[in-house]
Amino acid sequence: MQNEGAVNAITAKRLTLALCAAGVIGGAVGAITVNHNNATAQSAPVAVAPAPVPVTPPALAAGAPAATVTLPDFTRIAAQNGKAVVNIRVVGSTKTSARGGPQMDPNDPLYEFFRRFGGPQQRGPQNDAPVFGAGSGFIVSPDGVILTNAHVVQGASEVTVKLHDRREYRAKVLGSDPATDVAVLKIDAKNLPVVPMGNSRSLLVGEWVLAIGSPYGLESTVTAGVVSATGRNLQNDSNVPFIQTDVAVNPGNSGGPLFNTRGEVVGINSQIYSQTGGYQGLSFAIPINLAVRVKDQIVATGKAQHVKLGVSIQDVNQGFADSFNLASPEGALVANVERGSAAERAGLKSGDVVRTVNGQPIIGSGDLPGMLAMSKPGDKVALDVWRDGKTVRLNATLADASEKPARAPREEMAALQQGAKLGLSLRPLEPIERRETGISSGLVIEDAGGPAIAAGVMPGDVLLSVNGKPVSTVEQVREMVSKSTKSVALLIQRGSDRIFIPVRIG
Repeated sequence: MQNEGAVNAITAKRLTLALCAAGVIGGAVGAITVNHNNATAQSAPVAVAPAPVPVTPPALAAGAPAATVTLPDFTRIAAQNGKAVVNIRVVGSTKTSARGGPQMDPNDPLYEFFRRFGGPQQRGPQNDAPVFGAGSGFIVSPDGVILTNAHVVQGASEVTVKLHDRREYRAKVLGSDPATDVAVLKIDAKNLPVVPMGNSRSLLVGEWVLAIGSPYGLESTVTAGVVSATGRNLQNDSNVPFIQTDVAVNPGNSGGPLFNTRGEVVGINSQIYSQTGGYQGLSFAIPINLAVRVKDQIVATGKAQHVKLGVSIQDVNQGFADSFNLASPEGALVANVERGSAAERAGLKSGDVVRTVNGQPIIGSGDLPGMLAMSKPGDKVALDVWRDGKTVRLNATLADASEKPARAPREEMAALQQGAKLGLSLRPLEPIERRETGISSGLVIEDAGGPAIAAGVMPGDVLLSVNGKPVSTVEQVREMVSKSTKSVALLIQRGSDRIFIPVRIG
């Protein structure tokens, strides 16, 4: 895991995705230390919670009936289900120099600075130094099976679980799945309290939820808020459809449960957006339905399987909607299809817009991986895609994500002519460029100006298609542009990435 303190210092002017575990292995938060040995609290009598107070908002219009909103009472959930929430402490190691200081990741932005001018990255003999971390978890079976985050136990050589009644056990990591950030632990105990499982699919935006965990080592801390959004894709190479909440979650809450008002676990608190490393109102939890599926596989086989369709996708904005004659900017735009993938076998093409999966609508591109995340390799899915102005039904058999894609063959490209529109200067790919890039068809963008450069097209990009139609000559580009009235969607190869860029022409 990245060093959260370093990341926050480097990116103080932009939102940074921060994992919530305090001092997890690989990078210690460690900014706040709580000495539990010197602080004890006497038991206090349990106060009877007052009845919920109805809050009546003003009527929206004259004569409209007043709505009544009842505030939730979380005391029962905290008292009963809080007994199944555990504190997790981990010990690992990291390399240090004989001159002192931890060895920095070569990918760290400050690595080159410290390499030249001295600092944590020192040369010399390396020794193992202990690193301590902490997080939360919850018991899901009476015989000691515990769910937490994968990043909480990443690189751990020793894991200790502390129960609500202060008993401590050495835990075994049954399995860890970085793809979903779910890990399963096992302790040697019996007749333990467990949390009831809920259905994360039934969560509604605005619904009250409760988190219990150990932020900064403060055990059994209870915080509450509402569901801000569901099916949230964080654009961090994760296929998890996160639950977004405004529940206060801080380092150390990682792996703890998120409860609904019925006292059922609906998620595992996992990540936050933060400029400081602390809570700023944006918290994200892994849906419990997905976590349980991963847990069941780990318990049975020691690992989790994930599916792969084999496409690169983008959001459909208004420019793309105009280019592809879509009534609304919804769906997942297919930018690239892997050779030999499940998508290619199903007939998916670059420029297709996936509108539904098994009848469920795709609004944003993140909905597609989120829906597929609950599937197993070998499952069949029905895809409705928008192609050439009409809907086409395709059926795909999902592959195992661990399978390596086939390498695309390199084919010769026909000779192209020079000249183009849209503020683009185009030329054919040289034979050596075709060999080095593996691109078999397209036009090199030598220069960009006007609407093209304003849209983000850059010299050195390779133009592959216009509005989903492959182009191999300048005449084809002119023809496609002449048929468009508002904007055109250019499929660009930039390095190893393929992206669609909408360019307005009207």
